[in-house]
Parts: sequence; structure tokens; C-alpha cells
Amino acid sequence: MATYGTIPTSPTSPSSIPNNLNYIKHATQTIKDGLGTRHPWNLMFNPSSFNVPSGISSTLSRIRFNVSFFCMNYAIVILLTLFLSLLWRPISLIVFTLVMAAWLYLYFLRDQPLVLVGRIVDDHVVLVFMAVVTVALLLLTRASVNILVGVLAGVVVMVVHAIYRKIDDLYLDEEEGLVNNVVDGATS
Repeated sequence: MATYGTIPTSPTSPSSIPNNLNYIKHATQTIKDGLGTRHPWNLMFNPSSFNVPSGISSTLSRIRFNVSFFCMNYAIVILLTLFLSLLWRPISLIVFTLVMAAWLYLYFLRDQPLVLVGRIVDDHVVLVFMAVVTVALLLLTRASVNILVGVLAGVVVMVVHAIYRKIDDLYLDEEEGLVNNVVDGATS
């Protein structure tokens, strides 16, 4: 008996409703959780956490630690400056948008470590690989000056922040291997 084009008279069961709503809820939660692994922007730009380093060794120590601590934040800043530099190059912007989808999937929104040929791939390897792929694909669109300006502007912002951001209120959580903020009960 063919029922094509007929309207069902009984209410549909929850199992027959498409899982589009569940998929959207899961994607939204994944985005929130994925962006939650970056450190809060107010921690990154706390005005009381900036001062001039005392010497070259202090400067290099700050750069190393802050780049490690704010790695995802810095990646977002560099990608944002790259995006802004490509606003006047529509083809490059389309390519960048497509590559951004790969960034979201492979770097920002992963729930679990990336496994390739049975081996876990480190986040830093994924970061470098995605950066190289992004720049290579954008160079194919002949936007080299825009790319250079965007990436250099982002790197300058990152280095200046890393030099002047104190590391006294940041620490490495040894148990999880993650970097976290120290919460001082006296300042709350």
C-alpha cells in the first residue's frame, strides 16, 4: 500500500523525528566546550597583569610561558587579523572560510585527541600543520601581501602581549598537564 503524499493521522513518535535538532544542540555544545579550552579574554588582558620585564632572560621566559599558556587565544588573534586583512580579496576570503572550517574541526572543537594511523597527534603539530596549509592555500589566491600583513600584525600583537604580560599569576597544572589560572582567595 502506497502512502506517498498522505498526511499521517497518528502523532509521530520521538524516534521518527529527524535528529537535526539533536545534531544542532550537539554542535552548539561542542563549540562552547571547544572555545572553553582557551583561556578567558579578561585573564589575558587584565590591566594589573602587565609590566615591563626586568631583563632579556625575563623577556624570553615570559614569551615562552605566555605562548604556551595563551596558545589558543593567540591562534584566534592571528586568524582574526588574517581574516581582516582578506576582507578586500573575496576569493581569498572564501578559501579562508573553508580552511576555517577545517581549523574548527581539527584544532578548536575536538573533544578527543586527533589519532592518525593509530598514533595520537600532538596539538602543536596540528597547529603548525593547519597554519602551513592555511598560508599555502591562501598564497594560491595571490593574496601574498594581504597574508603577510595579516599574519605579521597578529604575530606582533602576540609578541607584544607575551613580553608585557606577567606570568606570576599563571601556573602549570602538573596533574593534567594543562595551564591554569591561580585563584587567590585574598583578591576575590
